[in-house]
This record gives sequence, C-alpha cells and structure tokens, in this order.
Amino acid sequence: MDENTKNLQDDLKESAHRIWLAGLGALAAAGEEGTKMFDRLVDRGRDYETRGRSEARKQYEGAKSSADDVWNTWSEKLDETVTKALHRMGVPSREEIRNLTQRVEELNAKVEMLKPRVTPAGMQNPYGEVINNAQASPIVTPAGTPVTPGTTAPTLDPTDPAKIIA
Repeated sequence: MDENTKNLQDDLKESAHRIWLAGLGALAAAGEEGTKMFDRLVDRGRDYETRGRSEARKQYEGAKSSADDVWNTWSEKLDETVTKALHRMGVPSREEIRNLTQRVEELNAKVEMLKPRVTPAGMQNPYGEVINNAQASPIVTPAGTPVTPGTTAPTLDPTDPAKIIA
C-alpha cells in the first residue's frame, strides 16, 4: 500500500475517532446540561405552581364573595317580597304579634286588678271565718246541696281541689 493511502486511512480513522469523541462529548454535555436544565425546570415549575395556587385561591375567594353577595341580595329581595305579600293579605308581622301579645297581657293584668274581691254569702274566707251576706244568692255545692247563709259552707280539700269537705 502506498504511503498516501495509508495516510488517508489514518486520517479517516482519526476523523472517525474524533467524531466518535465529539458524540460522546455531546452526550456527556447533554447529560450535564440536561440535569441542570431539569433542575431549572423543576424550580420554575415550583414557582409557577405557587403563583398558580395563589392566583387560584384569589379567584376562588373572589368568586365566593361574589356568590355570597348575590345570595344575600336575592335573599333580602325575597324576604321583602314575601313580607309585602303577607301585609297585603292582612297577615301581621312577628313584631306586631309580639306587641299585641304584650298589650293583651297588660290589659288582662289590669282587668284582674279591677275585679271585685267579694265572697258569696255563707262561704268561708281563707282564715276559716264564715262570711254572712244576707243579700247573696244561695250557694249550691257540686253535689247539689244548698248552703244556707250564716252556716259553715263546704271547703275545698287543699290536697285535692276536686274533693269537697262538708
């Protein structure tokens, strides 16, 4: 073989070997850079996730607040509409019923204070004394027995008001 061919073969071998080494270098660089690139991408992803969660939370809170406002507005309008409809039908409000109940209780107390405290003739007062009132109408016991004025009237048994002791 001549010298030229041998040099050409050596040059080709050397070129092929250099290409092989360049490929290995590119692979090593890609591995190193790939790891660095992967780490950078993970860091960027973390930042994006944090911002995304924060933004999502803001969006959620805003939507929730808007929904609450809408609900409160509609709820108030519904309450007003129902109240107006009930008023048109003559149904009193809770406050009106409360005021009327209080007034009735006050009036009942005043009526009780105005009632006379007269005991019919022949009846005993709480102290056991016979009350004699000649103009009072005769009293009849639950058993149907008349009580004559001036006599001792039957009294109630304090342990059982349904029983009358003569």
